[in-house]
Amino acid sequence: MTLTFADPKPLSHEELEEGAAFAPAFDSNGLVTVVTVEAGSNAVLMLAHMNAEALSLTLETGIAHYWSRSRAKIWKKGETSGELQKLVELRTDCDQDALVMVVEQTGRGAACHTGRKSCFYRRVEVSDGKTSLTDTGEPRLFDPKAVYGS
Repeated sequence: MTLTFADPKPLSHEELEEGAAFAPAFDSNGLVTVVTVEAGSNAVLMLAHMNAEALSLTLETGIAHYWSRSRAKIWKKGETSGELQKLVELRTDCDQDALVMVVEQTGRGAACHTGRKSCFYRRVEVSDGKTSLTDTGEPRLFDPKAVYGS
């Protein structure tokens, strides 16, 4: 069963922002941006995208599914690594063009393919007008080469 969602186009500004209709505003590529946070800690784990099928699968199964732009296919988070994300809550912003998904991160607790808890493990720093990245020291929870191969 594939869920269907309301079309945001015919909805008034008030209906879109205050009404009960879930009408995700997918972009011209059919995607909506999703920020994924960990239940309890509220740590930002990752940012990804969903198309209507990934969103439907997530809501139907209770396991996070995304659209992989690089592979151009549905991606069940943790299918290879065992780091599944169990849906706790899904929220939309005021104009329904972005989502926040609260999940229980399973497995070893790593949401990032690099083996870390979060994909946001580097900090942008500015010094003498130049930018650089500094590792935050977030440890790897698994070896990506052992899990994914080369």
